[in-house]
Amino acid sequence: MADKLNPVMDYDEHNKTYDRFIAMFKYGTIVGIVVLVFMAITLL
Repeated sequence: MADKLNPVMDYDEHNKTYDRFIAMFKYGTIVGIVVLVFMAITLL
């Protein structure tokens, strides 16, 4: 596969961006669940 890599693309930067996206999605989901649980406890 190493011979098929695009020499112009910055793969290190691509991997950093992907890791940031996954982290933001994961923590955003956790925060959303916490907010929903808090709302269920206080509003019901």
